[in-house]
Amino acid sequence: MASKKHTQEEGMAIIITSSAFFHNENIPSVYSCDGRDISPPLAWQNIPPAAKSLALIVDDPDAPDPAAPKMTWVHWVLYNIPVESPGLEEGISPAALPDGTMEGINDWRRTGYGGPCPPIGRHRYLFKLYALSVVLPDLQEPIKAELEKSMQGHILEKAELIGTYQRSG
Repeated sequence: MASKKHTQEEGMAIIITSSAFFHNENIPSVYSCDGRDISPPLAWQNIPPAAKSLALIVDDPDAPDPAAPKMTWVHWVLYNIPVESPGLEEGISPAALPDGTMEGINDWRRTGYGGPCPPIGRHRYLFKLYALSVVLPDLQEPIKAELEKSMQGHILEKAELIGTYQRSG
């Protein structure tokens, strides 16, 4: 766990990583409903100089069954993360989020992180980091679609870290 983990495809300047899992590999159960259901540690680098804020969306495009996905389940929505922030610590609480960071509503109809809890099969979890050219207005706890609409025309770069998870038993 001490080694630096890698992320997405080559060629993108912005990078998002986790010290808890490699890109396209298993997310440890501590970060799932089978464990402590805490957020994994995340780090980013190479934020574009023109960026004014960051947004993070974590979702599962394989819900409910990866063999026949019907929806994308949203696990975490954050925006207006300061560009100076190097990342988020493991199990971060709302009070510990970087100053100015705002939360949106996940598909459990609450703010905060909700870990992997797939009903069947191995699912993919996309940790998508967006570098934005603006600080967004207070969107009053937006759902993912509302945040994505507000980000339109302001995305400078995007990075993605994918983890997978399958429940045992």
